Amino acid sequence: MIAVFMCALSLCGLLESVHSQRGRCVGNQCFALVLDSNDFQVARESCQNANGYLPSSLTLENQRYITSGISGDFWVAPLNPPSCTAFSVRTGRSANFQIMPCDQKLSGYICQYYIKEPCSAVSTEKDAEVRYTAPMGIELNHTFPQGTIAVAGKTGAIHPDMKFLCFAQSWLQAPWKCEVLKGGCEHACDAISGCACPPGQHLHANRITCTESPQEGGNHTVTCQAGYEPARDGRGCVDVDECALQDQCTEEGEECVNTRGKFECVCKDGFVEEEGVCVDVRICEKCEHMLCDKYNGVYACGCHKGFRVSARDPTRCEMHCDHAECRAYCVTNPDVGKQDMHQCFCPEGYIQDLHNNTPYCTDINECEIESQCEHTCTNLFGAFECSCNEGYTLFDGYMCVHPDEDIDDGWEATEPHPTPAGSRPATVPSYIKTGSVLGISVFVLLCLVLLYFLVRNMSKRCGSLDLSSIKGSDMDIFYLQQVTTETYKRLSFDKESKSDSQRF
Repeated sequence: MIAVFMCALSLCGLLESVHSQRGRCVGNQCFALVLDSNDFQVARESCQNANGYLPSSLTLENQRYITSGISGDFWVAPLNPPSCTAFSVRTGRSANFQIMPCDQKLSGYICQYYIKEPCSAVSTEKDAEVRYTAPMGIELNHTFPQGTIAVAGKTGAIHPDMKFLCFAQSWLQAPWKCEVLKGGCEHACDAISGCACPPGQHLHANRITCTESPQEGGNHTVTCQAGYEPARDGRGCVDVDECALQDQCTEEGEECVNTRGKFECVCKDGFVEEEGVCVDVRICEKCEHMLCDKYNGVYACGCHKGFRVSARDPTRCEMHCDHAECRAYCVTNPDVGKQDMHQCFCPEGYIQDLHNNTPYCTDINECEIESQCEHTCTNLFGAFECSCNEGYTLFDGYMCVHPDEDIDDGWEATEPHPTPAGSRPATVPSYIKTGSVLGISVFVLLCLVLLYFLVRNMSKRCGSLDLSSIKGSDMDIFYLQQVTTETYKRLSFDKESKSDSQRF
């Protein structure tokens, strides 16, 4: 029996010597993430001294359990000896294996253990709760390796009912031998009398914890630990929902989650925890080029080479050229197997051109176009900017206003000289405007020439017009004159007489 306890003592001491933040046991093996910054050789030896070894692979489920919410590089078994391999974890990115210099000190290592003679679950009363504490902080999943502590008791009660230690497929009930974890006692352990309490306190009925007042007849007032309150029937303790009482988590991106006896502040969906702070990563799901990284503590989208983040939409990318001439961005035409000019694009402020059958984007010099700026125009790559002479201030991006001038909208000139305007997009190339002016001028000239010949031809025709040609030989000319009634009768009579004579 002494040998059994000595083995348990050495086992627990070995497990306590390994500082692990998280882990997981499943089946007959456990995985532990050990936070111990060392090179590869030291990490491998430390894992072997704990009767484990560096794993060569990890399932996705194991990766999620032991690396969720953490960033760093951790040693694993070499994939291509003699080179050394690390499991790289970055928040917001997929974890992967990569080659690392063997003498580099990483964040820690991942150690894998085989479980020998594990224990099954502790059998307790229905109203009792069992809390398992595994070595190295490993998460337990129906598999309990040796060295696991099980504490059984009423939910929320200060004092447990029983405590157990897993060893050789069986649970040892406290108090056990004092040489192993103080026999499971809360304060001190005596090899003869078992658990002992400090002066003024008495040993509880569970024989492992101490209380200030002795229990009489088994009747006593229910006392609950922090985070619990007495049940209505007075027979136990119930959990207090701290999240329902008040806003416990007030930092940006946090939300409150109630747990047994306490609460936790966790990050909301779309946020990840980094250095104790919830950081918003929702924008990363919308990035056009699927690139996202943290800048000055805030996640932002990135773009591929030749592009930049759009000023109008931080999730979109736009073409960018920082030279006077850049290669055009072309979409390959699978039908012809080469680049088609109709499928090539240039940034704003550039015009497409061909150099040796290669599409290029050439910067447009907007300053060659008239009326861009009132005073001085400076060409930029893909844009231009205006500035003013001394004594004037730039207004509306291109106007230069003297401080003594009045502006209808109440603007006051306060900016010092010179004041460059922000980058303005290109309008039209200079050669386009020159061609338009030339075409209009030729058209007007042709119109004037046609008008001249038309007027000249009409003048000649009017000069040779002879009215006598339309005058007949027997054409009478009549004149209008005023007549009286007597005159009209006389003229009528004369006309009738003349007609009778002509008949004869």
